[in-house]
Amino acid sequence: MNNQTEWDSALIKKYNVSGPRYTSYPTALSFQEGFKASAVKEAINSSQRSALSLYIHIPFCHQLCYYCGCNKIVTRHQHKADVYLDYLAKEAQSLAHLYRHYDIKQLHLGGGTPTFLNAAQMTRLMQIVTENFTLDADAQCGIEIDPRSLEEGMLPHLRELGFNRVSFGIQDFNDDVQQAVNREQCADKVANLIVEARQLGFNSVNADMIYGLPLQTVASFQQSIERLLALSPDRVSVFNYAHLPERFAAQRKIKESQLPSSNEKLNMFKQTLAQMNAAGYTNIGMDHFAKENDSLAIAQQKGQLHRNFQGYTTHGDCDLLGLGASSISQIGNSIFQNPKDLKDYYRLLDNEQFAVTKGLTLTRDDEIRAFVIKEIICHFELDFKLVEARFNIKFNEYFDDELASLKHFIDDQMLQVGKSNLRVTNRGRLFIRNICMTFDAYLKQQAKLNRFSRVI
Repeated sequence: MNNQTEWDSALIKKYNVSGPRYTSYPTALSFQEGFKASAVKEAINSSQRSALSLYIHIPFCHQLCYYCGCNKIVTRHQHKADVYLDYLAKEAQSLAHLYRHYDIKQLHLGGGTPTFLNAAQMTRLMQIVTENFTLDADAQCGIEIDPRSLEEGMLPHLRELGFNRVSFGIQDFNDDVQQAVNREQCADKVANLIVEARQLGFNSVNADMIYGLPLQTVASFQQSIERLLALSPDRVSVFNYAHLPERFAAQRKIKESQLPSSNEKLNMFKQTLAQMNAAGYTNIGMDHFAKENDSLAIAQQKGQLHRNFQGYTTHGDCDLLGLGASSISQIGNSIFQNPKDLKDYYRLLDNEQFAVTKGLTLTRDDEIRAFVIKEIICHFELDFKLVEARFNIKFNEYFDDELASLKHFIDDQMLQVGKSNLRVTNRGRLFIRNICMTFDAYLKQQAKLNRFSRVI
C-alpha cells in the first residue's frame, strides 16, 4: 500500500495552526502543582506493568545554542556534573525499592547535552542505574550526542557501557547557519562519528535536523539533507524551529531579519519530505522518518507503535520513569514531573522527599481519549471496536460531537470515516496533530495560552 505523505499547499494554508505534539494526553500543560508522594506510590502499586523505560535528564551544556528551548544549564565547570550525579544517585536510591519488580527494557539519556559527562562520569551514571534497578540484558540503551562535545574515545566507551543506540544533534551542515546559532561544528567530524558508530556496532544511528534557522534557504537546507542522506542514518527527525524569544531568552540573540519566511520554511519541509521519500524513508508521523526496515517502521506496520515523552517508541508495554531535573514519568494511569529548577530538585532530595512537584492522575475519560489519540497519531487509523472492547463504551455515542467535528477533514479528503473505523489519507498525514486535537477535551482552555508550535 502506498503510504507516502502527500503535500497539498492549499490544505497547509488552511490547517497550519498551533497544536500539541501529544507526547502525552493530557499534555504537560494540564499538570497540577502539589502532586503528592502518596499519589506516586499509588500509581506504582496500581500499575499492571513490569517493564520500564528509564529516561535520565542531563541538563548541562558547554555552549549556548541560540535556538534552543530545552531545559539546560550552560557551564564550563565539569564538577557541577559530579554534584548532579550525587543527587541522581540519591533519587535513584530513594525509588529503587518501589521499582524492584520492574525490568528496564529501554534506557535513554537526554538533555541538555548528555555527552557533557566525561568518561568517568558516564561510567558512574551507569553504575547508579545498575546498582538501583534491573537493567535487562537486551535493553535498548540510547543517548543523544552533541558531536562538538564528544571527548576522544567516548563512542567506544559508550559501547562498552552497553549503549546500542546513538542520536546525533546535527541541525544543519551549513557553516553560516551554524555560526548564526552559535553551534559551529566540523561536518567531516560529524560524518566520521557516524561511520565510527556503525563500525562499533551501534544498532541504530540517528540524526536530528532543524529547518527555519537563520540564514537557511531552501537550496542550502536541501544540500544539508543531501549530505545527511549520504551518511544513511536509520532515523531522522526534522524539527521546525519555533522562534519564541519572549519565552526563551537565548533566542533573542538571533537576528529576526536573518530568519527565513514562513513560505520558505514550508518549502524547506516540502523539499525534505520529497528527499526522504526518494531515499526510501517512511514518514512515521509529523517530522519523524525511519528506514523501512527500522524497528519503528516495522512496529507501525504491525500496529504496535507507541508514543510517549521520548517521542515515537516501540516500547508500548513499558511504564516510563524519569530521573533528574524536569524529567517526566508516566506510571500506570498517572503522569508526574520533577522540578525544572536545579535548586528545587536538590532541595527536595535534601529533604528526603520525592523530587516531584506536579502531575495528574488520568480520569476514565482521559484514558479513553489518550488511547484514541495514541492510535491515530501512531497508526493513522482507529478501529472503533477496539476502543469499545477496551473501555466498554459505544464509540459513536461517546464521541458523537467529535465525529461531527471531523466533517471538514472528510470534505477535504484528509480523512475517511466509516461506521466502525477512521483512516487518515495520505494527504491528511501532515495534519495528524489537527485530527488528534478534535479528541482533546482540554484544548480550548489551553489554546488561549498560545504555547504550542505550528503543526508544520
